[in-house]
Amino acid sequence: MTFTADLSKFKFPEQAFAGKRVLITGSGKDGGIGQGLALAAAVNGAEVVGVHFHSSYRDGFDMVDAMRAEGVKAFAMQADVTNTRDLWASRSYVIEQMGGKGPDIVICNSGLTEAGYRFGRALPEIDGESRAERRARVRRDFIEKLAESKMVMDTKIDGFVYMTHLWAGEAVYHNQPVQFVYISSMQSIEPGVAVPGYVVANWAVLRLPEVLRVNLGRSSDMASACCLMLPFIRTGMTEEYADNPKVFGRWQPRMLETYEAAQAVARLLSRPRDELNLGNFKLGVGGTAEDIAMEWSRIELEVKEQALS
Repeated sequence: MTFTADLSKFKFPEQAFAGKRVLITGSGKDGGIGQGLALAAAVNGAEVVGVHFHSSYRDGFDMVDAMRAEGVKAFAMQADVTNTRDLWASRSYVIEQMGGKGPDIVICNSGLTEAGYRFGRALPEIDGESRAERRARVRRDFIEKLAESKMVMDTKIDGFVYMTHLWAGEAVYHNQPVQFVYISSMQSIEPGVAVPGYVVANWAVLRLPEVLRVNLGRSSDMASACCLMLPFIRTGMTEEYADNPKVFGRWQPRMLETYEAAQAVARLLSRPRDELNLGNFKLGVGGTAEDIAMEWSRIELEVKEQALS
């Protein structure tokens, strides 16, 4: 069994998910942020929880089994969020599993990270390497690194847009309000070195709530949306950096555990939807490694226009 989470750590006083039908993308991976959010919904009163995954099917099925063992109504959903046919095919299945209705809350969390490369920098030369060999090495590195960036951006940008278009359309058609929560990163506004695709993808996500509002027009009251910029959280993708202060030390005293991040999200989502709608919220982490202090702040993205002389 690949499910290792301690369910008791995800039981919170916050009731943001109580009675809600919740669908969370990228929530199948054991130890991931998505799993933490799914568990927070499951053990804090959600009516039903949809656990989405693409390749992490073993982890996803084990987690659903663990939820059901606790008396939670949960179901697994496998789909490639960058494939429109895959997502459309999942539509009727999700509605069936949710008792004939669409989700009340859709948390778009799917995402990948990058191995990293210095954006815009040429590879250093190697002593004794011919010009032809260097050209071949640089070409291979260029193609492989940008292919990785493309996958990162496709998953985050395309995946979030597709999920939004699908479930906002259902909400408007059935006159059933839905709340979208987009998981971004603090690196969207404070870029880190060597992860250009990740930074660009998470920045693009910050515009989705306003894009959705403008496109829905008079029906905009059927869908609310907000973006959450999360700090460094210990997951399978970040474990190797957990004890390296050079990676995250200038932002926070230590990496958050998934249950800590999940409780912070639950606390924010306990606020009225109208207050959160169209907002970009950053989770700041202070205090010490032994006594963590978390605080949400609202980030305003201002566009200033100035005429050229």
